[in-house]
Amino acid sequence: MKRRTLVQAAGASALLPWAAQAQDKYPSKPITWVCPYAAGGNADSRSRQVAKVMSQWLGQPIIIDNKAGAGGNIGTEIIARARPDGYTVGMGNFAPLAVNHALFKKLNFDPFNDIVPITLIEKGPLILMVRNESPFKTVAEVVTAAKAAPGKYSYASGGIGGSHHLSGALFEHTAGIDLIHAPYKSGAAGASDLMGGQVDMMFEQMYAAMPSVKSGRLRALAITSRVRSPLLPQIPTMAELGFPAVEVQNWQGLVGPKGLSAEVVKTLNTACNQALQNAEVREKILSQGNEIGGGAPELFAALIRAESPRWGKVVRDAKIDPE
Repeated sequence: MKRRTLVQAAGASALLPWAAQAQDKYPSKPITWVCPYAAGGNADSRSRQVAKVMSQWLGQPIIIDNKAGAGGNIGTEIIARARPDGYTVGMGNFAPLAVNHALFKKLNFDPFNDIVPITLIEKGPLILMVRNESPFKTVAEVVTAAKAAPGKYSYASGGIGGSHHLSGALFEHTAGIDLIHAPYKSGAAGASDLMGGQVDMMFEQMYAAMPSVKSGRLRALAITSRVRSPLLPQIPTMAELGFPAVEVQNWQGLVGPKGLSAEVVKTLNTACNQALQNAEVREKILSQGNEIGGGAPELFAALIRAESPRWGKVVRDAKIDPE
């Protein structure tokens, strides 16, 4: 009471407009960043790296909240159902935003209408790998062998409907071959069995594949990017090898719930773009062979809308059913 009396004596009526303006300024409290995948993975690591720089620019803490499960659907639904005040945002990923609408019989969110794209953070290719002792030294040899013995050769993935699986399914359909899909609980588990000889090949995300490729434990046959990677310039693209349709980028970016004001979206977009200019963040993205995103929200929205029908067709063509 004493402090209130003193404020009033000093002229509370003159301070009220300033107080209201300060309260309305965004952000005025910590922001929760939902990551739809488990701690320790690439989505989690990138979330933390970008959020750290954004929080410094915004002047408020950003708290990472991992909500994994159902191919990213659980965490993405939390983002979609959040109050649209800018205090709950999160990482929007390739699978829940462009694939799962075709993969799952029911989604509790609409990736087009319940999610607001804010900033694309990165895109990353995959590498088709075989173990070093494999007889396959080229993609052409894989295709020839698979056509001669349908259903004999297998490829690993980190789970049904993920980028590993969809890359393999797209390759099968494009090349006109029949491979066995071997889903694992993680990409690392699949790669481990690839090295052990339990499966014949795998499309692995480049950042995860590079250590094994560079050490000689695995042999890289092709990369799914449009152009060769400067980090592994000796690896040809699938397009160079006659399969231009097998272009795959595993992307992710900052998203929020529908109803976010234009001002909040602009603030978060600016902060995220600032983070993507940070030297440490850029080094981490580029060192993994990924492409730095950035730009306006509309660019990210256009990517999602372009990718969705494409991967929906792959899911239908391959008759993928996770349930």
